[in-house]
Amino acid sequence: MPVDVVATKPTMQAIVNRKYGSPDDLRLQEIDKPALGDDGVLVRVRAASINPYDWHFMRGLPYVARPMLGLRKPKKSIPGADVAGQVEAIGKNVTQFRPGDEVFGAGWGGSLAEYVCGGENDFAPKPASLSFEHAAALPMAGCTALQTLRDRGQLQSGQSVLINGAAGGVGTFAVQIAKALGGDVTGVCSTPNVDLISSLGSDQVVDYTREDFTRSGRRYDLVLDLVANRSLSDLRRALTPEGTLVLSGGGGGRLLGPVTLILKARVRSRFVSQRLLSFFAQLRRDDLVVLTELIEAGKVTPVIDRTYPLSEAPEAIRYLETGHTRGKIVITV
Repeated sequence: MPVDVVATKPTMQAIVNRKYGSPDDLRLQEIDKPALGDDGVLVRVRAASINPYDWHFMRGLPYVARPMLGLRKPKKSIPGADVAGQVEAIGKNVTQFRPGDEVFGAGWGGSLAEYVCGGENDFAPKPASLSFEHAAALPMAGCTALQTLRDRGQLQSGQSVLINGAAGGVGTFAVQIAKALGGDVTGVCSTPNVDLISSLGSDQVVDYTREDFTRSGRRYDLVLDLVANRSLSDLRRALTPEGTLVLSGGGGGRLLGPVTLILKARVRSRFVSQRLLSFFAQLRRDDLVVLTELIEAGKVTPVIDRTYPLSEAPEAIRYLETGHTRGKIVITV
């Protein structure tokens, strides 16, 4: 008698997050491999990196962001966005890539997995000089640093810029990009990171355990705040009368997160000559290309703190939550 053959869907290993909670709730599971549409690019993930973005989806915090994150459980069940890997397959409408191409960019479907699928504008050719691990460290943090300094902060050559949170994932890129844009750069970090920030090109380094940059008497054309650990009045004190403050991420309570500080800045900006701005970056292919050019010119190098295998991704996110990382945390797949 003929035997019925039941077709099975291709599967993959992935870190799965089904409910809000701690890293202990993340599970390595066998799930369906992403389906490839006509406009899709299927990437075999070689490395991924994690960001505070992933922490917010895991914890469901701040609560004010739940409409975006998911009201009762995460809308995004696989953490991760930053990715570097090889193109496995392409849809019939894709023209920019071929199977085997090495790429990096955004795996919005969740990059803590063996495969991720996106559109061709989500990826760019991987810089030839970078490993998959270093390329995976670049997309979200690199684009955030580039866009906050160049677009929102409008940093011009010769201007002074202070980066509060210089040793973090975004901060290590911001120091280098600010220098590449011609800024006179001051990085704020803790004692163990002073040598690192200096080696990245910072003209001055402030050890916040020994000196308060808001009371040093120096004024900056641009202050980029990445940690939200100072009051608005403190940050304004570090600005020139016509200076610009850009708030980008970090800090805040469980209910509103950084929203309180952002709202205060918007209200106060109407009554002062200083520009008080907030910013949330977008990961754009054009800026991935700009970052590649900076990499190839030797002006930017990703800084990796620690590397974990996919199975230890929960421990990697637990380390991210400490808030004391030096550069990026990378997951190898």
